[in-house]
Amino acid sequence: MTVSALSVSCLNVLRNKNLKNRNRMKDMMPKNGQFEMMQLPYAELPGVISANTQSFHHGKHLKAYVDNMNKMLPGSGLEDLPLAEVVKKSQGGLFNNAGQVLNHTMYFEQFGFANHELDGKMLELLERDFGSTEAFKKEFEQKGATLFGSGWVWLSMAADGKLVITQEANAGNPVTSGLKPLLTFDVWEHAYYLDYQNRRADYLAALWQAVDWQVVAARI
Repeated sequence: MTVSALSVSCLNVLRNKNLKNRNRMKDMMPKNGQFEMMQLPYAELPGVISANTQSFHHGKHLKAYVDNMNKMLPGSGLEDLPLAEVVKKSQGGLFNNAGQVLNHTMYFEQFGFANHELDGKMLELLERDFGSTEAFKKEFEQKGATLFGSGWVWLSMAADGKLVITQEANAGNPVTSGLKPLLTFDVWEHAYYLDYQNRRADYLAALWQAVDWQVVAARI
């Protein structure tokens, strides 16, 4: 094997390892009844999300959700379940915090500095179910912009394989409706207010620049 071929092979191994590490919804398991907070894979998304916003959003808001969830898990009967199952089976405060941990983990892990062009299976599915990628993005942004109060806009796959866009209030996640979540934009104000103030629509439009579509496609 040539040096250049070896370099490409090593890069592919690292890329696949990184992709696996950033697509962990199914295997997010507790250790000794406690969940660990995911590590942020980037300090900022230049031109999209600032390091200041990231430090508050990840370092304070997500940390609080993880800490609160871990305090509520003991005695719940859900201590040994994967995070997605905790979300499906919990209620009240535990559901709110577990839902926010799952939501934020999927949100942060879907962004990066590569694979910003849609292609392959993901492109095929979006064109099949929405007519075009432009139509999909327009509907996704519109549902994010018009969600009243705090919450999330999601792209998910239904049991029949069709892609659907849903609005989820507060800590909601499509897993509770039997859907497979693929992509989400956070519309809680703490996700964007330091950078965009009340311009939620501008924030939503900017996020496409940072989506790593390989991560999204790997969730199918």
